[in-house]
Amino acid sequence: MLDRLRDLLISRTPSSENARLDPAQVATGVLLIEAASVDEDFTEVEKRLVRRVIRERFDLDSETVEAVIAEAKAAHSESFDLWQFTHELNESCTQAEKIAIMEDVWRVLYSDGHLGGHEDHLAHKLRHLLNLSHPQFIEAKMKILREVRSQ
Repeated sequence: MLDRLRDLLISRTPSSENARLDPAQVATGVLLIEAASVDEDFTEVEKRLVRRVIRERFDLDSETVEAVIAEAKAAHSESFDLWQFTHELNESCTQAEKIAIMEDVWRVLYSDGHLGGHEDHLAHKLRHLLNLSHPQFIEAKMKILREVRSQ
């Protein structure tokens, strides 16, 4: 057991390349990857959307977007839950920024045109983990639904 804990700690030590990545960007990437994969079907449309959202949200170049996604995928695969990522966002983001991230999560969840039960459950879980009020949560959802329906 101690060997596994040591290996986990060593594997979470950032490489020199990833040490410069913003933890909030990586945390956002993890949430978007979770949203895209919660239905066990991470489609090409969702992959492109996650890349676009990260690029636009943080004004990043393509190389940095790929580094953020790679680090987010690694962190996602090693994590047991989403608390550490939402905790990072709660510590480093304003309420308005967290609402915008929730809107991005909704965009990914609705990218295939419907919301499944696991996707809805994830959204509600993130609402609580990001300390969003019910009205903020519903307003973010309705904003994205209007966008989806107008396309």
